[in-house]
Amino acid sequence: MIKIAFLDSKTVGEVPNFRVLEKQGTLTIYEKTEPAEVIERCMGQDVIITSKVLISREIMSRLPDLKLICVAATGLNNIDLVAAEQLKIRVKNVAGYSTESVAQLTFAMLLYLVNRIQYYDAYVKSGAYAKSDIFTHFGPPFWELNGKRLGIIGLGNIGRRVAQIAQSFGMEVVFFSTTGRNNNINYKRFDLDTLLSTSDVISIHSPLSDQTRGLINYEKMRLMRPCAILLNTGRGGIIDENDLARALNENLIGGAGIDVLGQEPPSADNPLFKIQNRDKLLITPHIAWTSIEARQRLVDKLARNIEEFRKSI
Repeated sequence: MIKIAFLDSKTVGEVPNFRVLEKQGTLTIYEKTEPAEVIERCMGQDVIITSKVLISREIMSRLPDLKLICVAATGLNNIDLVAAEQLKIRVKNVAGYSTESVAQLTFAMLLYLVNRIQYYDAYVKSGAYAKSDIFTHFGPPFWELNGKRLGIIGLGNIGRRVAQIAQSFGMEVVFFSTTGRNNNINYKRFDLDTLLSTSDVISIHSPLSDQTRGLINYEKMRLMRPCAILLNTGRGGIIDENDLARALNENLIGGAGIDVLGQEPPSADNPLFKIQNRDKLLITPHIAWTSIEARQRLVDKLARNIEEFRKSI
């Protein structure tokens, strides 16, 4: 049987179908692997599975038995792909497993911010509603999604799913192509400045690249409407976090929902932790992709990649 090492299983968490990987070979599981431990743990393995562990040319060159690297994610930025090709080591990622999960959290964030859920929940639980002399409460106003414009940055699989859900709310959908190559005929394509200045909600679903790093900075946020909501379930680094904190403090935009940060976990002095009005900002710890169904699909697809490799040798 082939030998398989999962270097950072903690990044997937507890998943009911994890044992499907054991059917593919002799599986060794490590919750976490430090850089100094990588070569020793991969030595003699035919297949390694990694989510975030860096696999460099130096590491691969010292692993003569390694034939396949399975990435437990879509992005391949932690693998030296040029070296892998030259050393004839196959690399397989997993795509499309988290589309529904990310789209769902995108709208959970949006509705939380637009409907001011935290305020109204706290109002009732404080006992203030029990003392009211009318049946309702007119607190911070909220608005309907119906008839509003959603501007999507990055219209890939997730962006298109978000667009479909937005249309069910009666929203108009427009998009900006970060590569300049997407000409989807179902939605209007705008340049970035026009999208930012005319959208009620901006949702980022783009990978991090040279074209998108720091794409949304203070000058771009100045273009946005004062009521606009900015969402990022794509990649940290696309929004300049210092500039976002400044824009929120200056009330340039209505609010922001952020699931990804430039550094994860973030440093304690991240400027977003110190904004003046915390109700304007929702931050979640990179969980958009982590529904139990999405992680089960991820493990199933990892197993399938290994099975296809086994059958090919």
